[in-house]
Amino acid sequence: MASRHVFSALMPVWLYAAWFIALTATLGALFIGEVLGQTPCVLCWYQRIAMFPLAWILGVACLTNDLRIVRYALPLALAGGAIALWHSLLYAGIVKEAIVPCQQSGPSCTDSAMLTVADLPIPYLSLISFVAIAILLVIFHFHNKSPKVTT
Repeated sequence: MASRHVFSALMPVWLYAAWFIALTATLGALFIGEVLGQTPCVLCWYQRIAMFPLAWILGVACLTNDLRIVRYALPLALAGGAIALWHSLLYAGIVKEAIVPCQQSGPSCTDSAMLTVADLPIPYLSLISFVAIAILLVIFHFHNKSPKVTT
């Protein structure tokens, strides 16, 4: 019974944590692109298309205490995660296909400039972010259901 009260007290924390991750990833992507001048590849752009709206809608959900956020945020997180997984597999060389955006005129996804925090490449950081957001949203969803009262 006590653990149920702990989860109830932490309800907003799950959503705020997901928002913090999305906001950090969005600001990080903007910093890498705009301040450091690193041109994002096509797969990075697709991941941005999923992550940037997450920062906004998760923030609005935190401010308005929207309990239905999972319905529209989880599909974005899963879509972005799928693209990030594909990008990570290409980066790791597990999938033997040329990365389309990494041509002579575009950015190289195997360049050392792809390494960021703790020497993790950008595709891995993106994958970790999307997976963490999805997990936090699922936790938020399942712990948000109120127990049924029987009379």
